[in-house]
Amino acid sequence: MKAAVFHVSVPLLLCVALANTWLFHSVEVDLSYDHYAERRVEYLPAFLAMPFNCLINVAYIYMGLYWLLWHGGGKETEQSRYMRQVFALMAVFYGPVQWTRLAVLRRAPAVLDQWFTLPIFAWVPVWIGFIEGGQAKWRAKHAAAFELFSLLSYGLALAHERGFEAALGCHVALAIYRGVRVQLAHGDGRTRTYLLLAVLSCAGFVVLKLLDQWLAQYRLFQRVTGHFWSKVCDVLQFHFSFCFLTTLTRMTREKSAEQKE
Repeated sequence: MKAAVFHVSVPLLLCVALANTWLFHSVEVDLSYDHYAERRVEYLPAFLAMPFNCLINVAYIYMGLYWLLWHGGGKETEQSRYMRQVFALMAVFYGPVQWTRLAVLRRAPAVLDQWFTLPIFAWVPVWIGFIEGGQAKWRAKHAAAFELFSLLSYGLALAHERGFEAALGCHVALAIYRGVRVQLAHGDGRTRTYLLLAVLSCAGFVVLKLLDQWLAQYRLFQRVTGHFWSKVCDVLQFHFSFCFLTTLTRMTREKSAEQKE
């Protein structure tokens, strides 16, 4: 647990420090409530200005803590536990980052909201690499290098107003590709269901977020808006990714143990 906390918190603190400098002043981010279909409730404090979109961040924290404290039947190796704990801590930290963005509407939290999304998606291929290569072949330095490259890819946001979307699209595509590949090689019917639910949740996250304002013309989405439901899909995407990756990790470990016998 200590290693996972250290390896997640140090890059996060570095990103926080950099986001509060002049470095990202040219990055295109939304800094007003007009961007969201949910209307601000004026009599509520800033951290509840948009109640639904603010409170959904509790779900990220709860889901992250659930998987952080999950015992895995007591059959995890130290390395597989580390993979799970890092991913869970990313979810726990991501909720407050998004919440802060909505509460203060400043550039630094908005940049962090975008930036921190990239290493979260990047951890999926890292974990899959651990599953495919096994404990003996996995190297922490390779995971660190991949995560560093992911963080640096946010530099595309400095090069073009849609640079972040391009970087995120590549991360999503790579995560899905690696997920499908490892499923075909090692999965079964249960992991196929988890993967399908994760991909559908990812699609819901993207589509509902993009259509937030358009959906607001319909009464169903005027208070509980598309952006809120996109965050629900994001939490589900996280959860089903955990289900998929933890199950595959256990299956491949058991299969490897049987082959050795």
